[in-house]
Amino acid sequence: MSEQTQQTLQAQRTEQTATLGGGCFWCTEAVFQQIRGIHTVESGYCGGQVNNPSYEQICTGSTGHAEVVRLGFDPEVITYAEILEIFFTIHDPTTLNRQGADQGTQYRSVIYYHDEQQKKVAQEVMQKMRQVWDDPIVTELSMAPQFYLAETYHQNYFRQHPQQGYCAFVVAPKVAKARKLFASKLA
Repeated sequence: MSEQTQQTLQAQRTEQTATLGGGCFWCTEAVFQQIRGIHTVESGYCGGQVNNPSYEQICTGSTGHAEVVRLGFDPEVITYAEILEIFFTIHDPTTLNRQGADQGTQYRSVIYYHDEQQKKVAQEVMQKMRQVWDDPIVTELSMAPQFYLAETYHQNYFRQHPQQGYCAFVVAPKVAKARKLFASKLA
């Protein structure tokens, strides 16, 4: 077996998954795509009662889904706690069903944990973040439900459309903030 194949197999054994909703998935995706140790970032939908929802359905707020990103990460490079600290820095976890001008349950702050260890870490980080924010944190903490991959045109949205209005005025400032605050974690 080649050394590269051994490294690939080792990475597959240690990779973990995190699923987070911090408002519009374009913002969250754009930040986490730049973080060292995060191998995959997929935009999608979680937490609703409709199978295989479309973006149009999600936008009505009637399906119960949140816009989320699913991260594949190497915990030997970046810990789940570090991911959550970035998450709590790039969105406002104190506004219920809202991020900036985006309103509706689809934009809620949510952490979908994948096992009991992630739940425990999330509770600890949330407690720590309560000391940082003046208002109460309203982030939902739930077991990860079925993840539905968003449409192809939503994947890598900021990278493909940096001059689009929403990207230029909403996503870009969040990316710049993350780059400044987490420079040591950039890929």
